[in-house]
Amino acid sequence: MLKGKAALVTGASRGIGSEIAKRFAAEGAAVIINFNGSKDRAEKVKREIEAAGGAAALYQWDVSDYGACETAMQAIIKEYGCLDILVNNAGITRDGLLMKMSEEDFDSVISTNLKGAFHTIRFASRQMLRQKSGRIINISSVSGIAGNAGQANYAAAKAGLIGLTKTAAKELASRGITVNAIAPGFIDTEMTAGLSDKIREMAAAQIPLGAFGKPEDVAAAAAFLASEEAGYITGQVLHVDGGMVM
Repeated sequence: MLKGKAALVTGASRGIGSEIAKRFAAEGAAVIINFNGSKDRAEKVKREIEAAGGAAALYQWDVSDYGACETAMQAIIKEYGCLDILVNNAGITRDGLLMKMSEEDFDSVISTNLKGAFHTIRFASRQMLRQKSGRIINISSVSGIAGNAGQANYAAAKAGLIGLTKTAAKELASRGITVNAIAPGFIDTEMTAGLSDKIREMAAAQIPLGAFGKPEDVAAAAAFLASEEAGYITGQVLHVDGGMVM
């Protein structure tokens, strides 16, 4: 249970992020929903949480913007007086073959998916160090472990996120702060909904469990890593991929 905890989930207006936010709220946490693009979707997640008896607030900013991130994090800590859990989920894709990928498409994915996590960890860790406690969970991907054709930018960012996770875990462990990553495989979200039936079949054939996962599967893993039961786990990458890259 996460009762009494303040939890920030970035990119929580849809997909995996929204499910993590809802799961944390169901566990009793006060959830801070970060979003950048769709306010309507973020408000829908907030309404769903509140309808189920949970507590949620909306904070809009682009995690790739260092100054905006600092301002938002200061406001959150002032509002809640603490920050117990940080989930770095915000991410974008700009897929394309390496030889055709533009510098802009490479940089934008790195800036949001990797640098954005650096920004939030940098500012959240100040408060967590004062508290001498905290949970940081970074949402990586199997693409960051095994690579994926057409996703040089995304795979590089997600691999970098694992390195960031392990380094932050070593730097923050002495103050009771754990830092872990989750590496989802193929999960049924809007990001995978556009795949053709043929590609879905080919992807499922690579998964020992034979099917795509659900956002709730990732949310359950995040809830565990955020809990007291995971207090002796840090610097780890938890694969939620149906055995895809075992």
